[in-house]
Amino acid sequence: MTDFHGIIPPLLTPRTAHGEIDRAGLAALVDHLVAGGVHGIFVLGSSGEVPYLTNAERDLVLSSAIEAAAGRVPVLVGVSEQTTTRVLDEADRLLAIGGDAVVVTTPFYALSDAAEVERHLRAIAAHVSVPVFAYDVPVRTHMKMPLDVLVRLAEEGVIAGVKDSSGDDVGFRRLLLATKHLENFAVFTGHEVVTDGAMLGGAAGIVPGLGNVDPAGYVRIYDAAKAGDWQAAAAEQDRVAALFDITGAATPGRVSAGAAGLGGFKTALQLMGVIGSNRMAEPMEALNAEEAERVREIVAAAGLL
Repeated sequence: MTDFHGIIPPLLTPRTAHGEIDRAGLAALVDHLVAGGVHGIFVLGSSGEVPYLTNAERDLVLSSAIEAAAGRVPVLVGVSEQTTTRVLDEADRLLAIGGDAVVVTTPFYALSDAAEVERHLRAIAAHVSVPVFAYDVPVRTHMKMPLDVLVRLAEEGVIAGVKDSSGDDVGFRRLLLATKHLENFAVFTGHEVVTDGAMLGGAAGIVPGLGNVDPAGYVRIYDAAKAGDWQAAAAEQDRVAALFDITGAATPGRVSAGAAGLGGFKTALQLMGVIGSNRMAEPMEALNAEEAERVREIVAAAGLL
């Protein structure tokens, strides 16, 4: 089985100025990440604007990303949908294209309980032929994954790991402690600004949206942490935390919170010459020229321009 570890950014989905999926931009972004030293790529996650993509667009994004990665790093595929049967259909379609693991949330819209979440994850693991990562993101699903369920499924080998984007640092540490004895179980943090602390606690790696912009910075944090150089890890994390201010560059109230965060990432990459447009999926607004100038100042201060 592939050893999943390190920096695995959730790939953004570049669009052209006219709104189509930008295949050239996707390829350039994947090259940017690989050149930065990442250990994998997570396609069709929240940072990829996956809820906004049609099935045809999801297929195109995944096939383009796999083609661009060209076997250089593992590709994890988001297959989250509203219910178990929809996830199974999504997995069949997407894994026919490719992918080294799937990443799944709890069911959403439906009002599930812990028992249903466990049945959901077991059904998916039994259906697919690649490792399954549980994606704990209650801000999107409105449900925190139960610790006892995750530990039980980890111990039985049903899931290969967890991507924790819950923002619950206490729960994250409890999960790390409860699975510490499992040699091949990988717990990742989805945080951007406390990743040195996550690594100190024993995380297998980091899945940072900001890693699209500065993959090399997160790789330096990871490498320093693995070497036990916590002073260097903290110093690099401080620099990256300042870069994260690009998510607040949008004028308050002009765009949604999601558009502000992802728009900050896309605008930074456009300024860096990696992608050609900061266009967002409809109905989200892109950052305007004034907001882009704020992004430029922050990106320049971080040493990326």
